[in-house]
Amino acid sequence: MKDGFLSAACGTPDVRPADCHYNAEQTFTIMRKADKAGARVLVLPELGLTGATCGDLFFQDALLKGAEEALSTVREATRHLEVVTAVGLPLRVRGRLYDCAAVIQKGKILGFVPRAELSDAESRYFTPAPDAPATVDFPGQSGIPFGAGLTFACETLPGLTVGFEFGGDLAGLQPPSVSMARDGATVIGCLDAAPAVIGMDDRCRQFVTSQSLRLACGYLYAGAGEGESVADSVCGAHQLISENGALLAERRFDGGLLVSEIDLARLSYERRRHWRNIAPSDARRAGSFSLTLTETRLTRYLPSMPFVPESPAELRERCREILLTAALGLKRRLQDTSSKAAVIGLSGGLDSTLAVLVAARAMELLGRPASDIVAVTMPGFGTTDGTQDSAVKLAECLGVTLRTVRISSSVLAHFRDIGHDPDLHNVTYENAQARERTQILMDIANDLGGLVVGTGDLSELALGWCTYNGDHMSMYAVNASIPKTLVRHIVACVAEETPELSGVLRGVLETPVSPELLPAVQGEIAQKTEDIVGPYELHDFFLYYMVRWGFAPSKILRLAVEAFGDRYARDIILKWLRVFYRRFFTQQFKRDCVPDGPKVGKVSLSPRGDWRMPSDASLALWRAELETL
Repeated sequence: MKDGFLSAACGTPDVRPADCHYNAEQTFTIMRKADKAGARVLVLPELGLTGATCGDLFFQDALLKGAEEALSTVREATRHLEVVTAVGLPLRVRGRLYDCAAVIQKGKILGFVPRAELSDAESRYFTPAPDAPATVDFPGQSGIPFGAGLTFACETLPGLTVGFEFGGDLAGLQPPSVSMARDGATVIGCLDAAPAVIGMDDRCRQFVTSQSLRLACGYLYAGAGEGESVADSVCGAHQLISENGALLAERRFDGGLLVSEIDLARLSYERRRHWRNIAPSDARRAGSFSLTLTETRLTRYLPSMPFVPESPAELRERCREILLTAALGLKRRLQDTSSKAAVIGLSGGLDSTLAVLVAARAMELLGRPASDIVAVTMPGFGTTDGTQDSAVKLAECLGVTLRTVRISSSVLAHFRDIGHDPDLHNVTYENAQARERTQILMDIANDLGGLVVGTGDLSELALGWCTYNGDHMSMYAVNASIPKTLVRHIVACVAEETPELSGVLRGVLETPVSPELLPAVQGEIAQKTEDIVGPYELHDFFLYYMVRWGFAPSKILRLAVEAFGDRYARDIILKWLRVFYRRFFTQQFKRDCVPDGPKVGKVSLSPRGDWRMPSDASLALWRAELETL
């Protein structure tokens, strides 16, 4: 449970209709298996102690007594198990029969949760949950909370509150899970016994994932299995574990145990951000329980590139959407400013390539010729023939207007003006070139009545890897919310779908990321960005989990080791994580005055609406934690 992870499970034990003794044994067996696997919340199917297909046998005292005895057996047998389990059974209360979930832990019944929504067929046997919670007695225990929407809080794990409902409740107009979430429930279990008819699995999956997204919760769904009577239908043992709209694990027609980990810290962060105006209530707080805090072994899949969809089809669609979104933003800005040209510094690198592709799409949307884009190549001290050739070829393939302005002589004159030794290749040597290029672009834009399109991306903004008032500045920054790992895929997508651009774009993709500010060595790039600041795939991973989810350095390190353990040693990951935090905090002043740019994802560093942070914020708390890792 360290770092906010909770191991949770869905189980479908074998069931024999009306054989309560056998069903109790199977229930205990799967509870013990879940506890041994480290699960701390377990959901079992609806009416699992009797079988959901007993029909008119639910009117028989023998069956109802057998169910109550089975629950007593399970309660006693699990006295030493920590796992909080929802067990389904029919329960007699004050002359009525309810379809209930008994919530059990450590030999104690924490509460009874009756089903609220019943179909016409189910109403033949059961009474819907009463409007107000009450207490009931059960052999060996009195004063047990009884009611729909009950929640149970963990005393030892902040952020964990559990609640339970039924499949029929989830499909109703007012699922109890809504009020449970409002009352603090972060993990909600669903007991069900729906038959496996065609299309039901998709419908169930949609219900579960959408409810977990809507309520910012972990949602566990356990359906009945093949042990049920097959007189009129078959149950498919459908099991689902979802978190905040993401499907973590699924199983069908197999029964047994399905385990994954719910990230409680992620859920709490999401609620802090978006539930500020929702007042919590403890009206249905049934009580509390405790768990022994242990390390949770992660089994859930963790993508190493959280900004990049792993499905090829989804990735292509994401790339097309981002390209169009950025183009629409630029289109509007060109219209509103009556700009006669879009001026772009084209280096032959990834970022400027994407910017010119966006501009080409914007001109197409405006019905204007590509020649209204002025691509300016500005060879300097570190420019290689390869990148210069790529820039020229790309401009020719797109049909944009190409200008070449060599900056070496003007930068050398500037060095003389300020008394800088050109043989001293320090930050002045590098930044003077970046600022000279920006000055050229701005002046050309003024001369043409156009605007400068910025090329810097989200990853560079996060690290402050840009020259203040150099490439840091433009009149519209089309790449500002696109991380470097995604920039590469968007360019690759265009290369795949546009044969006439494929050759030159693949050349760009094969070129190391570099500002090319230091003199080339034997015609090769001497300054590789990732050798200096670290791999962008790591920095994008750090950025995503810090900004999107607010995770602490220790948790980000743990996740990065899980995701990149086969590529980077832990000490290498930690080295670059320290670099990330240092640069992120010290470079906020650059982000405070970045130009406008279209937001394309949930992580953005625009100071106007997405990321507000004082430029002089102290790194002390984060550094202190990093030093302990």
